[in-house]
Amino acid sequence: MNLEDFSRYIQEKGRALYRDMPWRHDTRGYYVLVSELMLQQTQVERVIPKFEQFIMRYPDFPTLANASLADVLTLWSGLGYNRRAKYLHDAAKMVVTRHNGLLPVAQDELMKLPGVGINTAGAILAYTYNEPVVFIETNVRTVYFYHFFKNQQDVADAAIREKLEQTIDREHPREFYWALMDYGSYLKKSGVKNVAASRHYRKQSPLKGSVREIRGHIIRELTQGERSYTTLRKKLDPGDGRFDDAYTQLLQDSLVEQRGGIVSLTRE
Repeated sequence: MNLEDFSRYIQEKGRALYRDMPWRHDTRGYYVLVSELMLQQTQVERVIPKFEQFIMRYPDFPTLANASLADVLTLWSGLGYNRRAKYLHDAAKMVVTRHNGLLPVAQDELMKLPGVGINTAGAILAYTYNEPVVFIETNVRTVYFYHFFKNQQDVADAAIREKLEQTIDREHPREFYWALMDYGSYLKKSGVKNVAASRHYRKQSPLKGSVREIRGHIIRELTQGERSYTTLRKKLDPGDGRFDDAYTQLLQDSLVEQRGGIVSLTRE
């Protein structure tokens, strides 16, 4: 398939496979940022109801910035990777204090926000401002590996960026990337498993038996209210050292705080 045929094919797939999502109806920067951080390592089907709850509670940057982290973490509970909630909370504070409540329009400024790397910044520019920027995520890799790099290994993102530059719809970049996301999701559900061909692929470690699992248990317990350290440890420590590691990490990440012998989600 040549590049021109590929571009037309993506348009067709975009129309046929379009998925309805709330952040596609309203592409304001706040909605896009919330959705992008929620979608990191989490499936769309799980994100949509949580996104709607989140927007109802925190409809804009100022409201989120003025909330306590404990409340944000409690609402976030169930999505996992709770550090993302803190990134979003801190980003809202930064947007309010440094950017008058408006999401930056420059990629380098976006990348100064917590949790926003080059590809998340690119997604924000494409979806919010309809800018024809190049960014790469898992579904994008899936599509380009399938059409241009079949049976290849150790494919660098630079090679995908080159193909993206040649095929991106510069007049309608927002719809172009929506089509890539929907088509990539369709390919994966159809059994296409090619992301390991990426030079940048890192297989996610299993949750079961990990320190990350205990981190999640601690956060979930504290969403029900503060606990004494003794009670928390007695209930959640599996006795293999993971509790100590998880608890120390949560303190270092400022997701939990301890005052005397009492532990709670961070209230700031």
